[in-house]
Amino acid sequence: MAKTSEIPDALNEEYYQISADILGSFNKYRPPINIYRFVENVARVAPFYRKGGRLTNEQIEELAQMVNDGLVFVSREDHPVYVKHISYQLDLVLVDKNLKEREIADIFTQALTRRIGEFMEQPVKIVFDKLYSDLMVLTEYIFQDIHRIRALFRRLHTEHSLENHSFNSGVVGLNLFGSIKARDFEEGGVKRKMFDNLTLGLFLHDMGMTKVAKFLRDKTQALTQEERQKVTMHPKSGLDMLNKLEIKFPETLACVMEHHERLNRTGYPQKKGAEELSFEGKLCAVVDSFSAMITKRPYAEAMDQMKASATLTKDPTYDKKIADALQVMLVQLMKL
Repeated sequence: MAKTSEIPDALNEEYYQISADILGSFNKYRPPINIYRFVENVARVAPFYRKGGRLTNEQIEELAQMVNDGLVFVSREDHPVYVKHISYQLDLVLVDKNLKEREIADIFTQALTRRIGEFMEQPVKIVFDKLYSDLMVLTEYIFQDIHRIRALFRRLHTEHSLENHSFNSGVVGLNLFGSIKARDFEEGGVKRKMFDNLTLGLFLHDMGMTKVAKFLRDKTQALTQEERQKVTMHPKSGLDMLNKLEIKFPETLACVMEHHERLNRTGYPQKKGAEELSFEGKLCAVVDSFSAMITKRPYAEAMDQMKASATLTKDPTYDKKIADALQVMLVQLMKL
């Protein structure tokens, strides 16, 4: 079997090994990617199969043996195809040890944005279950090392849509939570179940907006009082949706119900004050506003991230410790 130490660094930059699990997930006879074999005596790869062709039964058997020996590679030029394929079977990310962190981030970005869009389009249990499964793959991946979420932060969407905003909010929220609770993560003080529930809430806090007509969500002029009343109902609509899905996690409920509440009771829908709001609700409020501000919306241009965070730190209706932590986190990310 080829050892990693025997594979030249230059080769690892142009190609990556493909595992048996990943290869087996492609079409057996017509995989949509070019496949290469590692020739050990010259330490180079040579073409084995070209996409558009068809593997014979003999080649399939030979390929299976080569995969087991660690001799099969995929060109990084085929990465977009590879990303799209794995994004539909996201749990494969956890078994492919050959993907780089940035490549895994590409896969998660594509998969989760698409899954969220599907759920927002059709918010029923069968679609939710698929999204939930993918989110749990994400938490499995980043709970092992919370710093992994940083790579997804660099892939935030710049154009506003319901799914883009939801993805951005989830990623920003997990980055911020990891920054605030860094010591707890190091000492094992963060419980996985709580982390899973918070993740679900951060990504789906705005699910109630699916009950608001799209023309209102995209309206460029100021909303009428009647239209605004319809929009401000979306946290309660989200709660109703969670109830229908039989989701009762307190962290998830807090994100959905409290992301528009404000410390001085000027928010909605319950006009809670600082002492009544949960940490998760305060966190999601900062995250929701920041994620909206940094994207181009129908009624506003995107704001620079540092300017957006500075605006939140100066606004007394947001939790100052959380808003300050967001600004510190952004500075740290810029240094990486």
